[in-house]
Order: sequence, then structure tokens, then C-alpha cells
Amino acid sequence: MQKSDRERVIIVGCQLADEDDDRFSYSMEELASLVHTANGEVILQLSQKREAVHPATYIGKGKVEELARLVEQLEPDVIIFNDELSPSQARNLSKLLEARVIDRTQLILDIFAQRARSKEGKLQVELAQLQYLLPRLSGQGVQLSRLGGGIGTRGPGETKLETDRRHIRRHIDEIKSQLKWVVEHRERYRERRKKNRTFQIALVGYTNAGKSTLFNRLTNADSFEENLLFATLDPLTRKFILPSGYTVLLTDTVGFIQDLPTTLVAAFRSTLEEVKEADLILHVVDSSNLDYVQHEQTVYDLLQDLEVSAIPIVTIYNKRDVADKNFIPSSRTDSIFISALNENDLQQLRQFIETTMIETMEPYDVSVSAGDGKLLAQLKTETILQTLYYHEEKEMYECQGFILPEHPLYPQLKTAQI
Repeated sequence: MQKSDRERVIIVGCQLADEDDDRFSYSMEELASLVHTANGEVILQLSQKREAVHPATYIGKGKVEELARLVEQLEPDVIIFNDELSPSQARNLSKLLEARVIDRTQLILDIFAQRARSKEGKLQVELAQLQYLLPRLSGQGVQLSRLGGGIGTRGPGETKLETDRRHIRRHIDEIKSQLKWVVEHRERYRERRKKNRTFQIALVGYTNAGKSTLFNRLTNADSFEENLLFATLDPLTRKFILPSGYTVLLTDTVGFIQDLPTTLVAAFRSTLEEVKEADLILHVVDSSNLDYVQHEQTVYDLLQDLEVSAIPIVTIYNKRDVADKNFIPSSRTDSIFISALNENDLQQLRQFIETTMIETMEPYDVSVSAGDGKLLAQLKTETILQTLYYHEEKEMYECQGFILPEHPLYPQLKTAQI
């Protein structure tokens, strides 16, 4: 893609007294990555250190004047602030700078609007956008009535937004009722999966940690993968076969990020519900990112918000091929160090996952008649079958392995123990 296709962007940050230099610097780098993902090009980065943000203009008066001169000189398409601006701050800055001003939240919403593919994903994005815009309608009619006009203005509907609050609230209610139907449909699908009692694994991690690449390599799927933030938005579930032949379900989820907009956390809660249904969580960490420890903490904090502390978690340190030679795993869980692009590493990962799963299962040791082909087939695909020996004199198969205690076969295997 040529640079001329990209929107020219100035990014602005305010470093507060309680924020160290490294964290602030990384936050600004992440904002620049978000701009790139939204098809923008950062032409200038401006920052200021303050005890607290200015209540009227976010940055100080002198910095606003400096920014106004730069806007006049560089003529950017949009100015993006590395924080969520209050409605009055956004209005004041737009007026003083005579330019289009958006904040980090709008930028993330814009990326989500581009990435949403499923009906639910598009509805979730539209809901989050409307909830964000509702308190910001006053005085911004011209700016907010035009969707499709560049970064921060895109939306699934590509229609004009009316500034009538009642219209917006009515539209929010309509979307919520549609989402309720979609969620109920997904619940029925989940119940069906539970009935069949298939082991479910969820991939979680900071955005761009390599979850989709890993997902594709393990399941031979075609989930969108690219070196962009939020490359995956809608959860995707595929079958995944372990070394023993046991078939599990693997789900790729939306990437987490620091300071995820509150409207999105609420709106995408049902999307992240897939994580709550998992029997095992694989936490994927980008070991090549210098801020990987902070990324891990962000993911743990969001998992805590989702109340999934009872589900076993293991950590996959990904991108071994490009990690720093002095990299040290910081995980509080069992972990493995791999590259999703290395087949030997993937084979080790499959074995690592299987070994971890066994810890959550019950052992069985049964004899199965040679004529009971159906049960033998079930043991091969629905349990971790470790030993299969044919006893010629008895004309029986001696089977040893592990099974989930909730599986419909468990009572039968328990009573048939040798």
C-alpha cells in the first residue's frame, strides 16, 4: 500500500507524574501501531509532562498553541490523543486547533469497526460506538454526523448519525435486543457442545502476540493473521487433534490491550464468554516485545474481570525466533518457549498441552471387546488413550488412558475398571 493512501496523523500524549518514562514511551509506540493498523501514518509525535491533565484541553495552554502552529504547518488529516478525552476537552481542542480531533478510544473503536466480520461483531462495535458518542453529541453535529470520513469516523452501518439523543437511545435498544437474540443462539450452541462434552481450549493474549498464527498452524484454519493490532476480532473455534488422537476445540479470541475502552469491555463481554467456557486457557505472550511483563499483567487483570480464576492457565511464550537472547520467562504458571513458525516447536506444544490436560482428567483402565468398535473409536477421539493392547486369548483390547469426569462415557468406564 502506498503512503499516499494513508491518512496523515499527529499523535499527542500527556505523561503524568505517576507514570514512568518507559511505560509512557511504550504507550505512545502502541498508539502509533494502532494508527498504522487503522491505515494512518504518524507524521509527528508531541508529548508533555504534567502533574495532572488540563480539565479543559487535556494538555496545557502553551502546548495547545504549539500544536496549533504545527497543525497549520503540517496540515494533518487528524490529531489523535493518547487517552480518552472528555466531551468538553474534545470540543475545546477541535475549536482551538481547527482540525479533526479524536482520542485513543475512538481509534480503537474505528479499528474494531474495520475488523468485525460476524453479525455479532458488527453489532457489538456499533453499540460501543453509539454508547461512546451519546454524551458527545452536543456541539459536534457536523463532525459526528458523517461516518466513513476517515480514521475515527468509520462504522459498520456507514450511515449518517442523527444528533437526536432519543433516536440514538432507541437505536441502542434495538441493537441490544438483536444482540440478545445472537447471544441466546450462541448459548444454545454452547449447550450442545457441553452435552457432547468436548474439551475446550481458549487462546488468549495481548494483541499481536501471535494467537492467530498459532491457531492456524495447530488447526489448519484460515483465521486472518497479520502483524497488526486487533487482526482478529470475532472468536473462531476449530477442531484440534492432539498427538494421542484426542480431538479438542480450540478458540482464537480478540487480543487484549492496556486501557481498553470501557465501552468495549462491556460490549465485547459476550464475545469473551468463550473464555469462561474453556477447560484450559493458553495465554500467548510475545517474548520479543520488551514490555511483555506488562502485557502479561494486562491479560491477567482482564481475566480476573471475567472471573475465570478457577480455569487452569498455561503460558506460551511465542516468537522464540526473534526474542532477545537474555529473555527470561516471568510467568506464574507452567510455560513453554516456542515459535509458532517452527514445526518441531509446535509438536512440543501439542505434547505440552496434552500433558497439561491429563492433570485435569481421571485415569481409566478397561477391557473392551474386539467387537465393540464404536466404544474403541470413542476412546480414541474423545479420551486421551495412552495404551491400546490386544489380548488374543481374551479377544479383548486392554485400554488405558484419561477422561474428563464430566464426559458421558465416564460412569461406564468407571464401573468397567479392571
